[in-house]
Amino acid sequence: MKICAVIPAAGRGTRLGANGPKILTPLTDTQTVWDILHARLAPLVDHIHLVLSPEGAADFPALPSNVSQSIQPAPTGMGDAIFRGIEVWSGYDAVLIVWGDQVFVSEDTLSRAIADLSDPRQHAVLPVTRMAIPYVEYVFDSERLTQVLQSREGDATTPNGFSDVGTFLLGTEGLQAAWQGYLATAPHGSRTGDINFLPFLPFLSRMGWHIQPLEVRDATEARGINTPDDLAFFRQLYKNR
Repeated sequence: MKICAVIPAAGRGTRLGANGPKILTPLTDTQTVWDILHARLAPLVDHIHLVLSPEGAADFPALPSNVSQSIQPAPTGMGDAIFRGIEVWSGYDAVLIVWGDQVFVSEDTLSRAIADLSDPRQHAVLPVTRMAIPYVEYVFDSERLTQVLQSREGDATTPNGFSDVGTFLLGTEGLQAAWQGYLATAPHGSRTGDINFLPFLPFLSRMGWHIQPLEVRDATEARGINTPDDLAFFRQLYKNR
């Protein structure tokens, strides 16, 4: 099975006090977020595709031979960012999506997800972990993913509910057609006004896709770099490793 990793990374690090792309934020004396993500993903996948802002692409260092990029001209949501790279990742059996600030998703989680994607046709693996107060919660009914609750859209989540770790593995067959069908009916977020990627997953479940949860024990894997506190936390964590 051939896998392309996609990293939506068009965000800037302004909330962190940085001037450039968040993915180029230094975490150690020698490594940026991108260095850590590339080192973790490269041994597990066949190709890596970055989705960058125009400014981010201009600032980005030279890409290794196993990495390509596309441009998201405006920050119109993660779904739009992911599908900006469709000409690249549609040529693979599966697409592994990892948010561009998800520096602590483990090699074990990634390897287990890939192993669980036994049949990429209409199949996805969703790594999840229990969170005391989920920012995003995934609700399953038996074998179906029925709902995604998002605090940023005003939804109330359940204490100790399942949250994602910023990582999603999907078979590519039929994925573009499903996305177009979703766009035709998807409501805009009640607060953000975005057409979000996350509710696309229960849409796929309703379409007959099997969305397989994969439980992750360490909730730290769910933490991205969104605030100065997050950045300080991970800098200290990597300094101590």
